Amino acid sequence: MTTAAFDPTAVEAWMGANVPGFRGPITVEKFATGQSNPTFRLKAGSGDYVLRRKPAGQLLKSAHAVDREFRVQRALASTDVPVARMHALCEDDSIIGSMFYVMDYVPGRNFLDPRLPGLSADRRAALIDDMNRGLTAIHSVDLVATGLSDYGPHGNYYERQVGRWTKQYHASETETIPEMDALIDWLDANMPPDDGWVTLVHGDYRIDNLLVAENDPRCVAVLDWELSTLGHPFADLAAVIMQWSLPPGEAGRGLQGVDRRALGIPEDDAFLDAYCARMGLPGITQFGFYLAFSFFRMAAILQGVKRRALDGTASNPEKALALGAYVPVFASRGVAAAETE
Repeated sequence: MTTAAFDPTAVEAWMGANVPGFRGPITVEKFATGQSNPTFRLKAGSGDYVLRRKPAGQLLKSAHAVDREFRVQRALASTDVPVARMHALCEDDSIIGSMFYVMDYVPGRNFLDPRLPGLSADRRAALIDDMNRGLTAIHSVDLVATGLSDYGPHGNYYERQVGRWTKQYHASETETIPEMDALIDWLDANMPPDDGWVTLVHGDYRIDNLLVAENDPRCVAVLDWELSTLGHPFADLAAVIMQWSLPPGEAGRGLQGVDRRALGIPEDDAFLDAYCARMGLPGITQFGFYLAFSFFRMAAILQGVKRRALDGTASNPEKALALGAYVPVFASRGVAAAETE
């Protein structure tokens, strides 16, 4: 962790007025992770909290929506989806220079590597199964009961998403990538018909966006809800498979070439079958489209990360540039996924 780039006394004063039971003073440490929305641990006399803010600088329209993150996590407090307790949202930019919210600090482990180092095979299998359960919990949320029925548009999810991320990609484009242009064209031409299924979708569901209990292979909090909206659940499901198809290690954070059986980690088909069983589905058709879409969206996101690094507004510029270098890789893999359709 590194120290914060804002005045702790301003946050103390705001929390004193807006967070019940708060007692200062606070010390602030910045988490190294969290490229999109800078995230900080606040240690206070009344306990530990987490502050998550919009980054500084010129931002793309609709990006870094910490107010939406706050809303959805607060709405999920009474559901089977594990989330941190939300305390307060600050929409006054004068406090620290941008919008932010404060939530509980949840103790737990964060695995950046889906090989789950340090766990036994049985515990790896149990954790991946709980990851599967968590995804189905998100997709089973009662939108009316939680007040989330207006959390996003209904219908034509993939058409809207491809359009949105194509615009975001071109707005942050730094060079021509032929594979990305080809992938965009293919997605436009192979859009599946709208089946009318609308659920809450996380938008970036993967092992490193989960907090795991200290001594139990169980998810205690789903993190990073910036890309959440109403949409089609197979986008989240395909994003998990996309991540696993990447090379292992800190950069790829995937399972490509890994002996999953020896580690206790299920193969893609087994994970998909478990999801379908929990959701009562007979199976999934056109999965190649959903996988290609996942690669496309991640490429567009990483292009935005690269643009912020070049513009000097990235939370961690060196890491952001390294991530941005993967845009052509994701585009190429998206084309390959399309060819399996």
